[in-house]
Amino acid sequence: MLEKWKLREVIVLSVLAVVFAVVYLLFLQLGNVLFGLFGLIGYDMIFGIWFIVSIIESYIIRKPGAAFLSETVAATIEVMIGNAVGPQLILSGMVQGLGAEAVFAATKWKNYSTWVLVAAGMGSSVFSFVWGYFISGFAALSPGYVTAMFFVRLLSGALLAGLLGKYLSDGLARTGALSSFPLGKEHKRNVTI
Repeated sequence: MLEKWKLREVIVLSVLAVVFAVVYLLFLQLGNVLFGLFGLIGYDMIFGIWFIVSIIESYIIRKPGAAFLSETVAATIEVMIGNAVGPQLILSGMVQGLGAEAVFAATKWKNYSTWVLVAAGMGSSVFSFVWGYFISGFAALSPGYVTAMFFVRLLSGALLAGLLGKYLSDGLARTGALSSFPLGKEHKRNVTI
């Protein structure tokens, strides 16, 4: 059942999508450095950062569509502010958001434990890797290298999206800024217990 979104939820989703669009664009530069040092697998080392907004938004808002919408909006804004990939990046953002959304859907959008957030980051990794395999020509690479890329991206999704996303969201909740959101209410209950 889809719940109606409140204006404050739309605003938070929009603001965080803009913030992370800038973060994503900045991390592209780090990815380019890692690519220069390690080859294509260098991007996979930090790929999880490009999924983080879907984890943060879902953990804060806890509604169907938060992961998908946040990644789609962030990717669209990233293209608008200067990512040279263009509209294909928007499709990539949608795919990444679907990966996280699939994990939250499997829990019926009711479980936001650390393990589910980590699994959502990994879900984005899997979806994005399959997408990348077909659009980026990974089939031309050696199977061992492709397998290594996959596992590095999976780990990056778990750590940089899942765990870092939880850590940042919990930190924001501790400030009281999220007191009207499910995460803020949960944090307040845990503090008063």
